[in-house]
Amino acid sequence: MDLLGSILGSMDKPPTISEAERQQKKKLRELELKQQAKEKQIKQKFREKIEEQINNFLRDGEAKNLKFEPMNKYERSIVHDVADVAGLVAYSFGEEDVDRFIQVWKKEFSPCEGELGALRKGEVWDPVKYKQFKEEEEWKSKLEEERARQNNKIIPKTNYQAKYEHLIGKEAAVSAAKKTEANKSYGMVSAESKKDKRTVEQVQAELRAKKMRKLEEGGAMPVHEQH
Repeated sequence: MDLLGSILGSMDKPPTISEAERQQKKKLRELELKQQAKEKQIKQKFREKIEEQINNFLRDGEAKNLKFEPMNKYERSIVHDVADVAGLVAYSFGEEDVDRFIQVWKKEFSPCEGELGALRKGEVWDPVKYKQFKEEEEWKSKLEEERARQNNKIIPKTNYQAKYEHLIGKEAAVSAAKKTEANKSYGMVSAESKKDKRTVEQVQAELRAKKMRKLEEGGAMPVHEQH
């Protein structure tokens, strides 16, 4: 035997299977294909069932929505697909792998935010109650806005009338309080008090009198009176 023949003879031969093993593998493959075909048929029948339910729902002129029984994720995907093709609005509710289900609506009867919120909470939708709730919320919002507006107003923290009433008398305190009411042009001082009603001559005379008093108090006399 030459060297090449010796090497080839020492190599492991590829494994061989018996006819029985070959037949067993063939049967398993056939069973797998049958199972796949069966599953496909089941899915097709399920889709046809959903299509029939939705078509009946569309033909019912009085029906506004249709609720399906709880389904798994794959089945819900089929319902969503059929509903979308039919032009319906579909939402899922409930807990996954527990009671998750789908409900569909005709577009003209699509659920509002309040109805969706109630369904997600597992509550019964009451449109009258929801309307009352929205009106109460709107009223509360307006009330809060009014309170905020009132809080932004400038309100004196001290009641000057009560503070000085025991010193200057009630009537005088009332009069003073009226004069210090807020004014658009002069703040807390009345516009009337801001007016100077004196004439030019009166102002000049008062200024000369003040000057004379200061000179007299200082012991000096005006220059024109010293001669």
